[in-house]
Amino acid sequence: MALHAGSKILIVGSGVFGLSTALWLARLGYRHVTVFDMQDTGSSGYDPGAGITSASADINKIIRFSYGSEIEYQRLASQAAEIWEEWNHEITSLAEVEEEELPPVLRSGERKVWNKCGFLRMGAGSEFADIELQTLENMEKEGIRDTQFKSDDEADVARAVHSGWAHKLDPCKRQERFGVHKAVLDLSAGFVVAYKACAWAQYLARKAGVEFILHPIRGKVIDIDTTTDDRPIIRTADQVAHEGDLVVVAGGGWTAGLLPEADGLIETTAGSVVTIQLPKDRLDLWDRFSPENFPVITWGMHEGKDIYSFPRDENGAIKVGFRKTKWTNYGDVAGKRISVPKVVHSGDTSIPVPALEGIKEYISLHLPELADLGLASTWLCWYTDSIDNSFVVDFVQDRPSVAICSGGSGHGFKFLPVLGREVVKILEGKGNSTVYGQMWKWRSSTTKEKNGIEEGEEGPRVLEKQRMASRKDWVF
Repeated sequence: MALHAGSKILIVGSGVFGLSTALWLARLGYRHVTVFDMQDTGSSGYDPGAGITSASADINKIIRFSYGSEIEYQRLASQAAEIWEEWNHEITSLAEVEEEELPPVLRSGERKVWNKCGFLRMGAGSEFADIELQTLENMEKEGIRDTQFKSDDEADVARAVHSGWAHKLDPCKRQERFGVHKAVLDLSAGFVVAYKACAWAQYLARKAGVEFILHPIRGKVIDIDTTTDDRPIIRTADQVAHEGDLVVVAGGGWTAGLLPEADGLIETTAGSVVTIQLPKDRLDLWDRFSPENFPVITWGMHEGKDIYSFPRDENGAIKVGFRKTKWTNYGDVAGKRISVPKVVHSGDTSIPVPALEGIKEYISLHLPELADLGLASTWLCWYTDSIDNSFVVDFVQDRPSVAICSGGSGHGFKFLPVLGREVVKILEGKGNSTVYGQMWKWRSSTTKEKNGIEEGEEGPRVLEKQRMASRKDWVF
């Protein structure tokens, strides 16, 4: 069925993919868009401190433009950055004239959701990875090479000094301490305050006319029925049937559980995260790790380390993550064994020991002054990987009234302001004529390795096979 302004569109999930899709649908004239979510992301403002558990409900996310040969993602990220800038200005302007109109999480504290603090891509060896050199080549083609400072390029170092970015080119003093520092500083990149950004996007969607049903029972979708008259019906946990013209499943880590036919194309996985809390009386550390003085950092992303870290947030928390191994958790779904998010019981937010050891190695080597403070928290961040780390946005095979919008693969958040623009084109049946429609279509792979998805429950990444770290393991 062709969509029209009066089509009833039901979206499952109020994270980045669902939010962006709903916002762009409403702005493009669709009058009946409803978003369902089993978590109350509205009143909580997506604040992870309020118990919201999803990849979108986080303290911060990286905004980067480095994509090697994948120039289409580089371009889309650059387009998103323009809107991130606009959102910063819109929030500031609204705060000046009508502060109470802002989402509660933006009425106090930091209101700038997008912080261009710089992004330092640190290698773990004595040479640059090929993908790093490819990224620089693509940025040269796009006319934005001047935003990149290569640590061993004298001209780049001189430019960094002249432009006031030199202090972020080697903040861990690796050249001085280890005799080698291969890195590229991207002055156009940085981070967003994730939960506040989502709260703002939901505010914009509501203003545009989107309806949200956010409730552990009324908003929890348990079934998608497409057996009646080509009109899909979703059933929520309160046994209410909601009929629409199109269902868009954008459930993040819960997507595979709702669409078991996507098994083999996407997989729910978890990254490992820790935080370190700066004491309020350590003004030296608050200054050193502020966004003004410290960039977002990745270490050895193409050399087997796969670590990232952020400057401190407004509350003094420093987040460090481990991406080398993406953990799985298998359960029974529609007669299949599928990886699903692990429900946290009794406050157990532990992570596997190998992840903790990788993070501790990074901190000990590069941020030794933080080791003495110890860790403040750990948790698993659940999201959805695809077979090739590219998104999956298409109509579900044999169910033309249901679409999947998923496969963020750990790099989707940065596209929040613009992703829905491309999703709507696909939902309108124009996917074959757009570059992103071609990239994100339902697909299979003939290669032996499929981003780990081929391992299944017999693979080594299953959480049940891991030793989970205790607080004793936190000790450096």
